[in-house]
Amino acid sequence: MQTYLLSQQFDTGSLAENSTACPANATICKGTSCVLPEDNFNETLSIILSTVLTIMLALVMFSMGCNVEVKKFWGHIKKPWGIFVGFLCQFGIMPLTAFLLSLVFNVLPIQAVVVLIMGCCPGGTASNVIAYWVDGDMDLSISMTTCSTLFAMGMMPLCLFVYTKIWTDSSAIVLPYDSIGISLVALIIPVSFGIYVNHRWPSKAKIILKIGSIVGAILIVLIAVVGGILYKGSWTISPKLWIIGTIFPAAGYSLGFFLARVAGLSWHRCRTVSLETGMQNTQLCSTIVQLSFTPEQLELMFTFPLIYSIFQLLFALLILGGYRIYRRHRVKTKTDVEKTEEKEDSKSTSSHAKINGGFVSNETK
Repeated sequence: MQTYLLSQQFDTGSLAENSTACPANATICKGTSCVLPEDNFNETLSIILSTVLTIMLALVMFSMGCNVEVKKFWGHIKKPWGIFVGFLCQFGIMPLTAFLLSLVFNVLPIQAVVVLIMGCCPGGTASNVIAYWVDGDMDLSISMTTCSTLFAMGMMPLCLFVYTKIWTDSSAIVLPYDSIGISLVALIIPVSFGIYVNHRWPSKAKIILKIGSIVGAILIVLIAVVGGILYKGSWTISPKLWIIGTIFPAAGYSLGFFLARVAGLSWHRCRTVSLETGMQNTQLCSTIVQLSFTPEQLELMFTFPLIYSIFQLLFALLILGGYRIYRRHRVKTKTDVEKTEEKEDSKSTSSHAKINGGFVSNETK
């Protein structure tokens, strides 16, 4: 996450009117949001944390690659039905959902644009970590994240052209292809090393995977906390954006799971597609917004990526908690059934032995 240094100047009368709601040194204060100027400490903190988070993310993706088998991964590439379903979810369901939510809640045009940008972003790497914890198909998860980031080069401008033209000129939106390319490289290289380690040293790969999954869980929480620290300003966002930020990720998870199930995918792949659909690359959305719009426009839209990231994480944790409870209950029930069957088999064997003069065949021993 990056802070936004907004230097737009306003007349003193405007600031005086909002002095009760905003600090004296706020650079923007129109009653709808207040943004504090970026200080040296915040800038230094941003650089340090960005470096640490980048290194941690590379390590996490390396560990996630340690759970990917070359044959299975290549199988998804050769028979890309799962990837195709994920593609429909990522660049079909999500942009359409963003468009419909913007219409239903009748938000401002500039706010509708940021919602659509979020809907057109590729999947985030956090989905790979959550997919591991819910026993998803890691081979499919990695391949979907990689392919959606690659397809974003062409699909993002296409989707934005189709859906945003009723609100704004799509040419005004600057797509940072360098950031998308860096994200793609940062994903492919560590994952490739992880796949190689799993191929050569599978026992060591399992240890790395367990450590990486824990680090990944910490990283997801850390990114959310860092986002709150670096957005040092205080703001009051339209309730409509809060509602959309709540509904949008929930709709992504639900519709992704539903479409995957309709497409005939297995349950663990349905969970994978669901997570890949709902968890978006919010950092990329923030970068696009920062590069494309003026300070006056930013004050109405710049916090939506943060809102979405909070609720996508919250719902992902709820999915994880629900799955863990279900799994524990299922394992417990399954164990009880097995014990009951063993007792019934033992009783039937004993009675059978008594009837046959104590003889027990080798098949029943």
